[in-house]
Amino acid sequence: VKKHKWVGIDLVAMCVNDLIVAGGEPLFFLDYFATGKLEVAQAAEVVCGIAEGCKLAGCGLIGGETAEMPSMYAPGEYDLAGFAVGAVKRGNILPKVVAVGDILIGLTSSGVHSNGFSLVRKLVEKEGLSYDQKCPWDSTATSIGDSLLTPTKIYVSCCLPLLAKGLLKGMAHITGGGLIENLPRSLPKGLGAKINGHPTLPNIFKWLQKSSGLSDTEMLRTFNCGIGMVLIVAPENVSQVKEILLSEGEEGVYDFGIVVDEEGVSVEGNLL
Repeated sequence: VKKHKWVGIDLVAMCVNDLIVAGGEPLFFLDYFATGKLEVAQAAEVVCGIAEGCKLAGCGLIGGETAEMPSMYAPGEYDLAGFAVGAVKRGNILPKVVAVGDILIGLTSSGVHSNGFSLVRKLVEKEGLSYDQKCPWDSTATSIGDSLLTPTKIYVSCCLPLLAKGLLKGMAHITGGGLIENLPRSLPKGLGAKINGHPTLPNIFKWLQKSSGLSDTEMLRTFNCGIGMVLIVAPENVSQVKEILLSEGEEGVYDFGIVVDEEGVSVEGNLL
């Protein structure tokens, strides 16, 4: 699509969102850009996106490395990697003691985020579409490519106040493997989650499910399905957590489910 800025934001988001899941505040970020022959405008666009991501995450971009390896990459291709460092007091590392009855709060995603694109590309090809065509699931998007490249949401600013007040027992960043595989990583052995408040699929995921024929379970194992972060909260703190999230401008807040005494993730109802 010839738009390289947004992937820079994605790069930062994937790092800092994982840091806050451990309770850490992102401090600084470094990037690595490798290509066959440096295209200055392209690289500058990527770095501009990385800088914007760092600004959204409140961390410093303190340096990085750019490598030219002519025999390793085809013209126009590049590899991009990132590394972030955060800090948390040892006693505040998440997850803490999660118990049966704790409440799960879901925060909305901004789109596909950075996972499932192998399948997404196949589906666009299967439907005979091109990335510059009008978007079939979003009339406000300039094109299919623009919609799919919507940057990964960075959850740092809305979650740090919750961490500072000790209101979170755990968090789950919904990336590769979806809700089914990511949420159990934040739960102790012997406990699981019952999802009884999953919001209706956003239009992009409805289109992906219809085109792919995936079941609800397969969708939840492949994509974020509209929920990019799950917070684990003690019942008595739920109302305060919601108030703080709203005050930080987080509008997509859902009563998502509950921690149960059976391992795994069960979802009630249909996503559609």
